[in-house]
Amino acid sequence: MPVTIGALRESAPHETRVSLSPEVAEKFAQTGARVLIESGAGLRANFPDTLFKKIDWAPSAATVLTNADIVLAVQPLTVEQIQQLRPGAVVVGFMQPHARKDEVKALRDRRITSFAVELIPRISRAQSMDALSSQAAIAGYKAVLIAASNVPKFFPMLTTAAGTIRPSQVLVIGAGVAGLQAIATARRLGAVVEAYDVRSATKEQVKSLGAKFAAN
Repeated sequence: MPVTIGALRESAPHETRVSLSPEVAEKFAQTGARVLIESGAGLRANFPDTLFKKIDWAPSAATVLTNADIVLAVQPLTVEQIQQLRPGAVVVGFMQPHARKDEVKALRDRRITSFAVELIPRISRAQSMDALSSQAAIAGYKAVLIAASNVPKFFPMLTTAAGTIRPSQVLVIGAGVAGLQAIATARRLGAVVEAYDVRSATKEQVKSLGAKFAAN
């Protein structure tokens, strides 16, 4: 019997991500695995059902949970969903184990193997599974766009016949993956950017993006 890999449609409010894209689903199918996806799983991520090839459709989350050997999800499974998993199943996704004790206890009690992608070590051989960096980059980018749409002035300097508008000044606190992406995005929008991080080693990275490193 081939391994069944299942993907759920996310039900959390405002969650637009999907745990399995059409491209990856097809690659799994080509290995001989059976791919079982809840109908409509990719709609919020702009992946209509018609884009998925060589897969089986499940009418509900319960069908995926009770039939899949490996369950892929973005948000952590609820206790009720964990109870529906088949014995020996494997769950892969963002688990938030430090904040979800009841769910972790349910996984333990049912002897379900689970992989929290946010806890995968950020080392060279695991780069392709570095979920935190990709999500942090998106967060940094989006945070600046949200700020730009809410601040009561333009980000870039604008010179018109009526005069000149000075650029906005942006302070980014933290120069990790999200912070560096925020700096780069704010600079592209034309703002004057300063950044601060407790790690002095990030000074060169901040300066390389055209921002000023704020001193202590």
